[in-house]
Amino acid sequence: MEPHGCRECPSREGSSLPGERASSDLGQALSQILHHLSGLDSRRGKARNAALQDLSALIEATEGDELFGGSGTSLRGMPEMLGQVAKALEKYAAPPKEQGGGSDAHSEVAEKAAAVGLLFLKLLRKVGAAENSLVCPARKACLRLLAGPIYIFAVSHSLEQAWTSPRSQDVAGQVLALLLQVTECASVAGFLHGENEDEKGRFTLIMGLLKPDLNKETWKNNPATKHVFSWTLQQVTRPWLNQHLERILPPSLLISDDYQTENKILGVHCLHHIVLNVPAADLLQYNRAQVVYHALFNHLYTPEHHLIQAVLLCLLDLFPVLEKGLHWKGDAARPTTHCDEVLQLILTHMEPEHRLLLRRTYARNLPAFVKRLGILTVRHLKRLQRVIIGYLEVYDGPEEEARLKILETLKLLMQYTWPRVSCRLVVLLKALLKLLCDVARDPSLTPEPIKSALLEEATDCLILLDHCSQGRVKGLLAKILQSCEDSKVVTCLRKVQQASEGAPGDGT
Repeated sequence: MEPHGCRECPSREGSSLPGERASSDLGQALSQILHHLSGLDSRRGKARNAALQDLSALIEATEGDELFGGSGTSLRGMPEMLGQVAKALEKYAAPPKEQGGGSDAHSEVAEKAAAVGLLFLKLLRKVGAAENSLVCPARKACLRLLAGPIYIFAVSHSLEQAWTSPRSQDVAGQVLALLLQVTECASVAGFLHGENEDEKGRFTLIMGLLKPDLNKETWKNNPATKHVFSWTLQQVTRPWLNQHLERILPPSLLISDDYQTENKILGVHCLHHIVLNVPAADLLQYNRAQVVYHALFNHLYTPEHHLIQAVLLCLLDLFPVLEKGLHWKGDAARPTTHCDEVLQLILTHMEPEHRLLLRRTYARNLPAFVKRLGILTVRHLKRLQRVIIGYLEVYDGPEEEARLKILETLKLLMQYTWPRVSCRLVVLLKALLKLLCDVARDPSLTPEPIKSALLEEATDCLILLDHCSQGRVKGLLAKILQSCEDSKVVTCLRKVQQASEGAPGDGT
């Protein structure tokens, strides 16, 4: 017995002539609209606008059952036709290839997107309304074919980009929200990977639709594609992402290998997400982790601080993966690691670097490298010493980020490599005392909390230095306290002496 509300497509013998004609007219109308949107007439504004108006009227005038199942048509015919129309609409609203066009071109795209978004809203409302009245597979088949193009459209225009406007963003946001509602998904992540274990999700479908526009020859034809790919990738995390590794790694490497810094950063963010959300075993298979490492390492030669920051953060999370299979045998020297290689290059760049933004970026990430290497930082001790002393001498602006991070690095360095610190006592002590005097007498606009933080960090470094040198700092400071007239410097030095008196001087 057939379920209530489900109208199976009638057989040829039982179908009525008016039903056949209505179905035929609907199919012809959609076919003509599709031709105007994606055929030879696609560049004629009047034809396209007329096609949009015709489609809007057709959606409003056609009942849901007929629109999705179509009396007198095959079960597959109408959903496939609507799916093709949805793809054509998404392509019609897509931004053109980046050619340095002005705001006029972008405003035209935003207007198109708003118009197409309203059509998608009408179509999705029809799908939602048909949920209770249509129980046959036609609605599900139609929704499956519509979901991909509509999702790509919504993400392309809901994010703030050069080709969007507040109006188009608002409409695209409504389209995405309604799409999630119609597909009964609580979030975009659920829409992509499935709301439960039994549901497959639509990530594979979306990646399949994006794939033709994500190869070396085509990925710049539509500037929205890379953003849709990146944003979609960020929504899928463990444990769902590893099964899609073959689909997501090549486009991420391709985008990161571009000559434009913006694209490089976008690609690196994609690679970082993959590193964080794919198991190490999968990344190590087929030498994928090494490929990612070399792609990232090459970016370190680019003097762009935003890119360097993204690359270093990604590398720090990639090192545990790369070093997972390394085992040290106690009878031989420990092999150098990828972290050693990167730190060596960073220090090479840091020494002569004079651009403040790059200096801050390098200094910001230096403590993480020292923590990662631990006692093995001793391999880089000479160069680290030169970098630390050089950076402590240079004023870094009101926030003093570089000098604060260098002091943090010095503290970590003394903690990990304390047996080698005592022979560097004089050099480090001079640098720290000079910093104390410079900060205490600093007439610049540096806020007092920043000055206090610098003095406190420098004092902590002096205390550690005293511990590493078995109390020698305390003796050297005694004469300075007798002649120093700056109250701030005296306060810091007294803290060092007090801390030294209450701590053991064995350097451990």
